[in-house]
Amino acid sequence: MELTGAIGLLEEIAPPALAEEFDEGRIGLVVEGKEIIDAVACALDATLRVMQEAVCCGAHLLVVHHTPLWHPFTRVTGRYADLLRYALSHELNIYVMHTNFDRAPGGINDALADLLRLDGRAEMSLGIVGTTCMNTEAMAGVLGGGLRVYGEVPENPRIGVVGGSGFDIDLIGEAASLGADAFLSSELKHSVLRESPLPLIESTHYALESPGMKALSERMGWTYIEDAPGGVVVR
Repeated sequence: MELTGAIGLLEEIAPPALAEEFDEGRIGLVVEGKEIIDAVACALDATLRVMQEAVCCGAHLLVVHHTPLWHPFTRVTGRYADLLRYALSHELNIYVMHTNFDRAPGGINDALADLLRLDGRAEMSLGIVGTTCMNTEAMAGVLGGGLRVYGEVPENPRIGVVGGSGFDIDLIGEAASLGADAFLSSELKHSVLRESPLPLIESTHYALESPGMKALSERMGWTYIEDAPGGVVVR
């Protein structure tokens, strides 16, 4: 497949128009490489180890959720130099789906809602509200890590979920208006905890977003690369 065709497919999966304003210029193709795409790899982050494994797998397109180029820069040194040197020398295209994939059908939040078996779903501006049959212990099990719970979460709760760093008072209030009993996201700040109208459930950024990228790779038949603490895992 030609690169232009691959980009067209990716924009169908997660239309750029769905992205938040702060993502302008940070979604889509952020590093250009080979024109002909023989294979595609998928990951949450474009780390050097992920890039190396993608190249070893024969991929010339790496699709990620988090851009490796977060801030404007005027010099290419250190980490940026390592990442760009490797990607460009191996003609590896890097394509980013960020908040547009949060909102896209089958994206980050849909995959999280599926994992938690949410029923009676309603969409928020940047998340989903639904009822789960799981208690917090069961949620921790499917998310693959411990949870921090602030407040009393009822049995079979109706919860608002936002993949990634979504503890925002406006989002929590929106979830409450849609009947949520609790709110799940990551990277909770004390100021939000103090003002929240709902009990809060805190997981990790990785645990909430990686299921969406795994689901995408399975749906598309791509190689999924996980940069885990113990090393890179390829699925």
